[in-house]
Amino acid sequence: MNAQPEPEVQVERDGAVAIVTLNRPRALNALSSTLMKALASALDELEASPDIRAIVLTGGPRAFAAGADISEMKDLASGKAARAALSEHLARWDRVGRLKKPVIAAVAGYALGGGCELALACDLVVAAEDAVFGQPEVQLGVIPGAGGTQRLTRAVGKALAMDMVLTGRRLAAREALERGLVSRVVAPEVLLDEAKRLARRLAELAPLALRAAKLSVAAACDRGLDSGLKAEREAFYGLFDTSDQAEGMRAFVEKRPPVFEGK
Repeated sequence: MNAQPEPEVQVERDGAVAIVTLNRPRALNALSSTLMKALASALDELEASPDIRAIVLTGGPRAFAAGADISEMKDLASGKAARAALSEHLARWDRVGRLKKPVIAAVAGYALGGGCELALACDLVVAAEDAVFGQPEVQLGVIPGAGGTQRLTRAVGKALAMDMVLTGRRLAAREALERGLVSRVVAPEVLLDEAKRLARRLAELAPLALRAAKLSVAAACDRGLDSGLKAEREAFYGLFDTSDQAEGMRAFVEKRPPVFEGK
């Protein structure tokens, strides 16, 4: 009897934290339509779960994700047919970026092409010292299509983004940290522990405040300053209608840990 293949996306729950692992090691976690569909489905389930407050997205020690599945894409027809075939697939990267709960990318090894774009769609990126980031699509006759030209430019600025997108230049973890692409760099052996520790810290905080904070920071990148400030103020004022705000401030005054309920 043949053993069932392992799922391409594995989900582990650890209290209020979910660890989502890309699991195509032989293909260096190439982001096929099947894998991305499974990832979107897993994230939808976690988004709807009231017990989960933070998500860690990771891959393997050799690769977070080494890019799109080129063997799947190379024979696509041109024009409207290619657009139709790719539109649903590329929208799954946007799904990651639109999650209301905080998502931490734990990146070891290669994060190239779609893998780099997937990390950029997350809220925080914790990188192992051996992590490598890049957008080499131009070397295949295409460009980043899952947000790379936009999110990368917002993260590292025009000059470096142009260098990476036009030449395929790669960034090692330390330079990625210096340039603003990643949040933290740690030794490979503690990568997942650090990402989970950070996720547990986020899970202790007020869920509605975290959601508002995510939206407000995103507004600073995705809109002009005036509209971003307006969005920030609206979110800030709105939080004063929540029980968590009252609990958080009350607990501070009473010098005790707050107990947040997401209300």
